[in-house]
Amino acid sequence: MSALGTLAFDEYGRPFIIIKDQDKKTRLSGIDALKSHIMAAKAVASTLKTSLGPNGLDKIMVDKDGEVTVTNDGATILSMMDVDHQIAKLMVELSKSQDDEIGDGTTGVVVLAGALLEQAEQLLDRGIHPIRISDGYDQAARIAIEQLDKIAETLPCDPNNTEPLIETAMTTLGSKIINRCHRQMAEIAVNAILTVADMERKDVDFELIKMEGKVGGKLEDYTAHQRSHSR
Repeated sequence: MSALGTLAFDEYGRPFIIIKDQDKKTRLSGIDALKSHIMAAKAVASTLKTSLGPNGLDKIMVDKDGEVTVTNDGATILSMMDVDHQIAKLMVELSKSQDDEIGDGTTGVVVLAGALLEQAEQLLDRGIHPIRISDGYDQAARIAIEQLDKIAETLPCDPNNTEPLIETAMTTLGSKIINRCHRQMAEIAVNAILTVADMERKDVDFELIKMEGKVGGKLEDYTAHQRSHSR
């Protein structure tokens, strides 16, 4: 109890803690509080920045039990990071939301948020009100979405012609360590999705897909097993 303070009891015998140096602590407000939040968000983004892109580096994560995880997946890195700052926790939630809704881009969305906050810091230094900055980002997001709608291409989703879907899956798997069995993994992913997809609603419940890890063997063994069953 010495690290936090002293344990004491009131007149009714209820315990409470007297925090050390409480009179010396200050509460941040205004611009100083905003800059503190931005600094915490930038710290999280800078941690993930080096794992983004084709030359991105893997991170070695060690949990409190000593288990080691080597990964460059943003969602995994953030889920294993022990963060206390509220804004840093929001960045973790941002990555989780991206993973739940899209299933990819967990690193990019955090790095983008950090970059936007870094630009916001410069605007704050110029005396622009935070609400004006927020409104500007909202307007920029609307313009970006309109532009994306203009240049977007429609991908046919036909269960009888899965080749476009397989090619798309192969593209998204480009950053994973499966280059030897690239097409096989894409076919497995597409077949799994089409099995549980609601084509009318254009929706997929990922809870219906179960992943099971098997010790030993190769992916080619699975492919050969599938061919023997299809005959």
